[in-house]
Amino acid sequence: MMGIQKVMVIGAGQMGSGIAQVCAQAGFDVLLNDIQQTFFERGLGVITKNLTRDVEKGRKTEDEKAAILGRITMSLDLKDASDVDMIIEAAVENMEIKQSIFKQLDSIAPAHAILATNTSSLPITEIAAVTKRPEQVIGMHFMNPVPVMKLVEIIRGLATDDEVYKAVEAMTVQLDKKPVEVNDYPGFIANRILLPMINEAIYALYEGVGTKEAIDDVMKFGMNHPMGPLTLADFIGLDTCLSIMEILHEGLGDSKYRPCPLLRKYVAAGWLGKKSGRGFYIYE
Repeated sequence: MMGIQKVMVIGAGQMGSGIAQVCAQAGFDVLLNDIQQTFFERGLGVITKNLTRDVEKGRKTEDEKAAILGRITMSLDLKDASDVDMIIEAAVENMEIKQSIFKQLDSIAPAHAILATNTSSLPITEIAAVTKRPEQVIGMHFMNPVPVMKLVEIIRGLATDDEVYKAVEAMTVQLDKKPVEVNDYPGFIANRILLPMINEAIYALYEGVGTKEAIDDVMKFGMNHPMGPLTLADFIGLDTCLSIMEILHEGLGDSKYRPCPLLRKYVAAGWLGKKSGRGFYIYE
């Protein structure tokens, strides 16, 4: 494997812009790709705001901020992947869209390039299957917010090569993140443990075991979680929680992963959490 120097990040949303920022901070040249210039500009705006805050707090100098921003270039065409060493896809959580992107990338990217996906729950093996280089496809599941959170779950697809895994692990360390090796099963590790806990908290509310405040307080003050599971669900988005529970339920076939009817009801009502102004709690 040759060294990774130039990285393309696909998707300039919350996750993609965060990934672009940490890659640029670590000295990589970054192409930040999205379908519209306005999306790129919004993403770059978030990165600039983060770096400005770092400068204000004395964590970075103005020169460092300028150098980091100077390493990020706009891309509006996947054909720009023709000279990169690695691609990290952070588009929407939709298998058809991801497969279509990976199919295109496979024909554009150089033979040595690694194709990574930041999916939080879709099977890496299935994404890799549409390419002619499944051994070079891997999952890199960053946590939100990317600049702050240390963990990256590195997910091996069925065919992922050891050398590719090692290269991605070394790159993750270069990003000042903590790499954890995970095999390709529904929910990986993070969501396989986190989402059933959230779902169980919703069942406790649904069954009247306690109020939402009581349930959140028990986990905050009893288990030292920074926020309770119902608050966390609102932050993640109840639609996202439901979709991950459905992936676990379908992929593992066990009734213990059945999404709580209350979760389904809230999503059907459009109560999606913080982003819609209302979930378990009400947000102004």
